[in-house]
Amino acid sequence: MKEKKTSKGRIIVEPDGPYRVEGEIPLVKKTQIVSEFGEPLNWQKDTDLKERGPYELCRCGHSSDKPFCDNSHFVESFDGTETAAENTFEERRRVDARGKGIVVKSDFSLCMNSGFCGNRNTNIRKMTPNTAEPAVRAEIMAMIDRCPSGTYTYSMTIDGEDVEADLPVQIAQTVEITSEGPIEGPLWVTGYIPVERSDGKYFETRNRVTLCSCGNSKKKPLCDGTHRREQEEALRKKNQG
Repeated sequence: MKEKKTSKGRIIVEPDGPYRVEGEIPLVKKTQIVSEFGEPLNWQKDTDLKERGPYELCRCGHSSDKPFCDNSHFVESFDGTETAAENTFEERRRVDARGKGIVVKSDFSLCMNSGFCGNRNTNIRKMTPNTAEPAVRAEIMAMIDRCPSGTYTYSMTIDGEDVEADLPVQIAQTVEITSEGPIEGPLWVTGYIPVERSDGKYFETRNRVTLCSCGNSKKKPLCDGTHRREQEEALRKKNQG
């Protein structure tokens, strides 16, 4: 196995409380870049928020100082019970070896429907059988590299090591761009930062993961896309007046 980068810090999930960040983990704000058709294309860094820990990040979704915790979880009686799978990506993954020169692996228990895995014409699943064409292969690789949740990975051969994007040790407060307007996205954790559960056990440490910051995910502490459905609906009603 390749040696993974090690983080000089960690994220601790407090019981029914915030994410406590310790160590040399910068916090930034990033916004989606989308096409004229609303397709997610990439991420743009907006600003630096913190150079390092310690700091606490909102998990209940009610803080008036997001992304930071302001103890609103006490007022809102937040239930932060963790229900995300405790086993590994390798144990859960599905392997798609239909293509040439690339093997695509996926674990949809991590998916939060950010939309980077496709566009208005196609998606990774549809493209994989056509990867004898290098341009198709390159497009799949680019889509996987930009997926924030780590739902997809790829290797060059069936037995090869996964190829991972070179992502910084960092937490990003994200802003997603929708047809209704910008919305608050999840916390995007990159660079193999350990995440400790509220019971003291560790989730599998991965190159990237998205953590719920709205408080309503059904697979806490991971994001499941609930924030998008709720905020888009609220914006739709507001826009309709």
